[in-house]
Parts: sequence; structure tokens; C-alpha cells
Amino acid sequence: MQLYAGLRVLTAAPSPQETARAPHHLFGTVDPADGWSVGRWLRAATQVLDGIAGRGRDAVVVGGTGLYFRALTKGLADVPDVPAEVRGEAEADYAALGEAGFRARLAVPDPAAAIRIAPGDRQRLVRAWEVYAATGKPLTDWQAGGEPALAAGRWTAVALEPPRAGLYARCDARLHAMIAGGALDEVRALMARRLDPGLPAMKAVGVRELAAHLAGDASLEAAVAAAQQETRRYAKRQTTWMRGQMRDWPRIAAAEPHEQWRQFLALDPTLTP
Repeated sequence: MQLYAGLRVLTAAPSPQETARAPHHLFGTVDPADGWSVGRWLRAATQVLDGIAGRGRDAVVVGGTGLYFRALTKGLADVPDVPAEVRGEAEADYAALGEAGFRARLAVPDPAAAIRIAPGDRQRLVRAWEVYAATGKPLTDWQAGGEPALAAGRWTAVALEPPRAGLYARCDARLHAMIAGGALDEVRALMARRLDPGLPAMKAVGVRELAAHLAGDASLEAAVAAAQQETRRYAKRQTTWMRGQMRDWPRIAAAEPHEQWRQFLALDPTLTP
């Protein structure tokens, strides 16, 4: 989500002070109207990482979407283009079956995708089905192929997994800080553009809930509470993904950034602070 311009507060992207201290790449570089896929991000990220390596510097790749890390470290096959008519049929089927029925149908050819895709994520559910319908091969199988952008031995991984109670408290506090920092203005600007609600940027945590408040459908208190709950759910999904897909990654339980960084550097003496 931090790819998208105009969402600095909503996505907790680096502040101007932070970007002045060290070079940052790909943050706020994509228009919210342009929905990027993991494959498109992977190509852009690979170019950036190659450039950093060419300058003899270390790169720190950060984020919360596990599939992107998997693509970077395990590889991502090029999925063939899906014909427009197949995409249209998949959208129509979703509208007719509803999420539960559509997910149940997807679970037959691609059970891993049906489990992995979060509730309410219409875009990814439709994408998984349309790939299978067009190719006869589940999207999960396509994603298992390809060469990793980061070769083994070139990177050190770590999963941040602070205690859940403290993590959830930070999630709740974050929403109040977002409101104070201008999150409502960011959502108001998005609403003014009348973008497709199916675009990834429109699914950033807090957008839907705060948009409901700005539209007069919810009080600010109710909107913040709903966004807090969704943030906690997202954090739980992150933890579930890491425990399933990143079992061999070392864990850091510290909650404070300076201590996290100290422990991360201790994992690999070759890293430069």
C-alpha cells in the first residue's frame, strides 16, 4: 500500500524527515488509480535492488504483505494474460454467487488460494478464479514457479512478531495518530476522485471506514473503532502468514524500533549499521 501516492498517513509511509536521513525507494510513486499487481511490483523492486547492489550498498526491504516477500525470495512465474471475456465472466459469477459461494467454488481447484485470500478481498478472489478458468492451472501453482529475485545467501530475513497484546494496543493507538495526522484529508481526496472501490489503494485499512464517516453514514468514533478492529485483523493475518510461510525466519519480539534494529544487525555481522 505504501506504493501509492497520497496515502502517507493512511499507510504509515516514511515521513519527510525519515526520507531525508536515508534514500527510500518506491514509496508514494504510484497513482492510486493505477492498481499494481505483485508481478509488477516485483519487476520494479528487482530493478531498484540491482541498482543498490551495483552501488555496493545494503538494502532493507520492509512491508507487511507476505506474498510480496515470497515473490522476492521464492520467485513468481509469469501468469499468462487473461482474456477480457473470461475476466468479465468471473466478475459476473462473483456478483451472482456472492463471496461465500464464489470462494467455495474456488476452493475446488485452488484450495490454498481460497484459504489464503482475506475475507472481503473480491479482487484477489476473482483474480484467482479467472487465472484458473483461462489456463486450467490454479493461481497457486503459477505462483510457485519462477526464479527468485534474491538468490540464496544474498539476504537475511527477519519477521517482527511482538507480543499480541502490545501489538494490538499499538494498532489502536495508530488510528488515533492517523486522525491527528490528516487521514481524513487523505480519504476525502480519494473520495473526490471517485475511484473504483476495487482498486488496491481503496482497500487500504481505514479508507472504507473513514469514507463512511465522511459520507455521513457513521460517526467519527464508530469509524475509528471499525478501522481499529480491521487493523487488528490485518495484524493477525500477517502473523498467521509468517507462521505458515516464514517458519524458518528468525523472530524479533521487541516492539521498539531501535531495539528491533539492534537485534536485526546482530543476526548478520556483515550488515552495516
